[in-house]
Amino acid sequence: TAATAESEPLRPPAAEARPGGGGRFHSVGVPTERSKDFKGTTSRLVERMRIERSGVVTVLFLAVCSAAAVVVGPKVLGRATDTVFDGIMGRNGAAGIDFGRLHRILLLAIVLYVASYALSCLQAYLLAGIVQRTMNRRRNDVEAKLNRLPLGYVDRQPRGDLLSRVTNDIDNVAQSLQQTLSQLLTSALTITGVLVMMIWISPVLALVAIVTVPLSIFSMKTIAGRSKSRFMAQWKHTGALNAQVEEVFTGHAIVRAFGRQEEARARFAATNERMYQAGFEAQFASGSIQPMMMFLGNLGYVAIAVIGGIKVSNGSLGVGDVQAFIQYQRQFTMPLTQFASMINVLQSGIASAERGFELLDAPEQSADPSPSGPSAQARGRVEFEQVSFRYVPDRPLITDLSLVAEPGTTVAIVGPTGAGKTTLVNLLMRFYELDEGRITLDGHDIAQMPRAELRNQLGMVLQDTWLFGGSIFDNVKYGNPSAADEQVYAAARAAYVDRFAHMLPHGYDTVIDD
Repeated sequence: TAATAESEPLRPPAAEARPGGGGRFHSVGVPTERSKDFKGTTSRLVERMRIERSGVVTVLFLAVCSAAAVVVGPKVLGRATDTVFDGIMGRNGAAGIDFGRLHRILLLAIVLYVASYALSCLQAYLLAGIVQRTMNRRRNDVEAKLNRLPLGYVDRQPRGDLLSRVTNDIDNVAQSLQQTLSQLLTSALTITGVLVMMIWISPVLALVAIVTVPLSIFSMKTIAGRSKSRFMAQWKHTGALNAQVEEVFTGHAIVRAFGRQEEARARFAATNERMYQAGFEAQFASGSIQPMMMFLGNLGYVAIAVIGGIKVSNGSLGVGDVQAFIQYQRQFTMPLTQFASMINVLQSGIASAERGFELLDAPEQSADPSPSGPSAQARGRVEFEQVSFRYVPDRPLITDLSLVAEPGTTVAIVGPTGAGKTTLVNLLMRFYELDEGRITLDGHDIAQMPRAELRNQLGMVLQDTWLFGGSIFDNVKYGNPSAADEQVYAAARAAYVDRFAHMLPHGYDTVIDD
């Protein structure tokens, strides 16, 4: 059975459901819905990484060890400072600087920092494997999902935006996780360890350092909340821009034929401007966090230096302890700054993950019925029985249609663009499912046939000619590689002999063979 369709690609429902509103090109819409469930999306990402829990535990252990070495370092260096100071001042009965003790302390500090560096490198290596394996599984899930999606879903999505979800958004999630997970983990552990050491050295100075934390957290939360919506808008407009570029370049000849170059340029400029504004605002908000955190940290540094100097002068605190505390104060504010910066990078990744989960959560096509047994070659009797169909629930396109195409006959369906001619073929091929009625092939309801079996009995021929690399023989055999050579030659002869035999001086056999 041969079914001939117009050469237009499938149109979105809004175009074909509107009488006379079809056509090759349609306006590209951007996703109007966006998920704001940061916690839910993060939970789903963590769930996807559950299979890597042994590696995650190892990474956590390495991060704890690395952070512990970094946290202990300033306290060890403070002991070195006390050794030098006591030797110079002659305190504790010292007759000069004890260089042996000083060398041992410095060697211990070097060992701690080298160990911290080595553990951090190993942690980064393991984390990279965890993230990339997780993203590899996610790409496989997206690939499998695309194969299970109904054609109607793909038809409704701008191709550039769909490609952006499959490529750009997944890459952005991978980069965000790679950059943020290690930094966030290390920063959180460092902040905890440094806080413990500061309280151990001097609760008063620790209180001074902690006073700036609520203000820092408030500033970070406020800016991060604003930047999330901007990052989401940035990736949304990126998908829309990809869709417009893909459509215009793919249909360049049609754009020129209908004189729509200026409209295409105006649409591109408008979307590009929206993307610029969203990207500018997102990056500005993200970049303003670190200067704010550094400013608040410097205020705390000044206060600690003044109060620490007073304590050294009255003998309640050692010089080495003040030096260590100043280092701890720096270590305390720096992870907070990194934490704030990484939160914004993570916001961008979560925004992309939300778009990916929207694709993975899309409704899939209905399951195929089980094959009833070997299918017989179709005779070709096609019947539409009171068929009704609509793309949009409240906009019917086909209502109570009945028709019969007998075997060996040629049926032409004529009508204006958008009237539903291509839709009839799409329904026959089960690219879409009926709302009411049924379609039968040789008396069998096609809804009860596996799609592969149905489509193996049908041939959909477009007006545009597509030839693959190879000979005509290869192209004829493409649809059924298992066909015998004699069948392929017979099909080629049947297609060309009546029309071209009188034009071929050497006979059609020679041309087909060539």
